[in-house]
Amino acid sequence: MNPTPHTLLINPTITSRSSARFPLALLHLSTTLDRDGSSRIIDGNMDRDFVDKTLHALDERSCTAVGISVMGGPQIEPAIAVSQAIRAHRPDVPIVWGGYFPTLYTETAVRAPYVDYAIRGQGEDSMPELIAALHAGDTAKLPTINGLSWLRDGELVHNASRPFSRNGPPVVLPYDKLGDPRRYLARTFLGRRTAAHQASVGCRFRCTFCGVAAMFGGATALPPMARLERDLQYLKYELGADSIQYFDHNFFDREQDMIPLLEIMARYELPWWCYARADALLNLSESTWKLVRKSKLRMAYIGAESASPSMLKEIRKGTRPDQTLAVAELCRRQGVIPELSFMVAPPENTEEETEHTFEFIRELKRVNPQSEIIVYVYTPLPESSKHEKDRGKRASTPLRDQQGEPLVFPSTPEEWTQKQWVDYACHADAPWLNDKLRRRIHDFVTVLRCRYPTVQDLRSPTWAKRTLAAAASWRYRLRRYDSPWELNLANRIVRLRMPQVSGL
Repeated sequence: MNPTPHTLLINPTITSRSSARFPLALLHLSTTLDRDGSSRIIDGNMDRDFVDKTLHALDERSCTAVGISVMGGPQIEPAIAVSQAIRAHRPDVPIVWGGYFPTLYTETAVRAPYVDYAIRGQGEDSMPELIAALHAGDTAKLPTINGLSWLRDGELVHNASRPFSRNGPPVVLPYDKLGDPRRYLARTFLGRRTAAHQASVGCRFRCTFCGVAAMFGGATALPPMARLERDLQYLKYELGADSIQYFDHNFFDREQDMIPLLEIMARYELPWWCYARADALLNLSESTWKLVRKSKLRMAYIGAESASPSMLKEIRKGTRPDQTLAVAELCRRQGVIPELSFMVAPPENTEEETEHTFEFIRELKRVNPQSEIIVYVYTPLPESSKHEKDRGKRASTPLRDQQGEPLVFPSTPEEWTQKQWVDYACHADAPWLNDKLRRRIHDFVTVLRCRYPTVQDLRSPTWAKRTLAAAASWRYRLRRYDSPWELNLANRIVRLRMPQVSGL
C-alpha cells in the first residue's frame, strides 16, 4: 500500500471542447484531497477518450478510489460507461459518485452495481474522510462520515447530512492538473479568453424545481475579499483571462456583502456574466450600481420563471412578474443585458399558462429589446429529491402523465439515460405535454430566436442573423408562430446559437 492515498477524479463528457469550462467542483475537491494525499483529474470534456485514459491511469498507479462527478441529463450515460469500465477492469477499486445526481437521486445511484458510495451535497470534507478510511482499510469509520450513502449487507445506509461548509480553498485552485489550463479560456461575447470562476456557493432561496436548493438547503457563502482578489489576479495575469463567467448560484445576495467584492472586481475590470435575481438587482443602490458598471457586468442570467404570480408562489420563487418587467427596464438603463429564463407548460393550466408566458415575453421585449429570452419546460424535482429541510413542508401539484397516471421517476441510472428522462432533466420536455403544445412551444421559440438572435452567437454571420430576423418579423408581429417551415429550413443552414443548450 502506498504511504498516502491517491484518488482519481473523473468529469464525464457533457459538452464539446469549445464549450468546456474549468471542472471547478473537481478542482475544489482536489485541493482538499491533496492535503493528506494526492489526486489526478481526468476531464472528459477535453479528453474524449477519457474512459481509456482512466483505465490507463489505474494501471499506472495504485489508486485508493475513483471519484466521479455526475450531473443529470446527458452526463449520466458517460458516467455509467466509465464506471462500468472501471468495475470490469479493476473490480477492487471503490467507485464514488458525487455531485447533483447522487444528491438528488441517492438510492438510484448507490444501488447501481458499479457504484460503491455516494456523496450527498458538498464533498470537500466527506470525500477526504472516505478516502482516508478506505486507504486505512478501516470500514468501521464509514458510519461516522457525514454526507455519505452506501450499502451495508444490501441495506441502504444514509449517514447524517453534513452541515454546510463556508470554507473555500486556501490556495489558488490546482489548474495545472488540467494540463494547459489556457485550453479552457473560451471566446465568448465577453472577450476572447473568458474564464469560468465560482466565487461563492449556495443560495438562500428554496425554489422547488432547483437542484441548488436541494443541494445546499438554503445555505450560502460568499468568498473572503482576499481570496477573490487572489483568484482574479491569477486568472488575469497568470492565465491571461480577459473576462469572467461567474458560476455562483446567486451572485447578488445581500448588497452590504457584495460591495467589498465589487470594489475588487472594479479594480480588475474584467467583463463578466453571472446568475442573479430580479429583486436583488432592483434593491441595489445607485452607488452600488456605479461599482457594477465599473466592474463591467455585461449580462445577468435572471430566473424570471413565470408570468403567473400564483405559479411563482407555488414554486417558492419569491419574486413577482412586475419585478421582472422592472429589472428589464433597469438593466436597459444600466447597460446590462438581462438573460431571462422562463418555464412553460406547468402540470396545471398547461396551455393557458404557456400562452400567458408568451405574451409576457413579448411585453419584456417591448420594455427592453435587448433582453435575452430562454424558454424551458417546467420539470419539478420529485419530493424525495428535495433537501431534507423542505420535504413534506408544502404539498406540490401531483405530477401525472398524459393518461392521468401518477408520474413514476426512474429507479436506475440506465433509465435516466432514456431520451424522455434526459429531456426532463434538461427542462426540455415533460410527460404531461401533448404533441400539439410541444410543437407550439418549439414554433414560438423558433420564431423568437430568429426574430431576436442572441448576442452570444459569434459564429453565425451578421448578414445571416439579419436575414433571419427580417424573415421572422412578420410572424412575430402577427403572432403567426405555427409551422415556421422557412425558418426551420434556414436554421439547418445557419444554425443559430441556442444558449439554453450550449451555454455562454
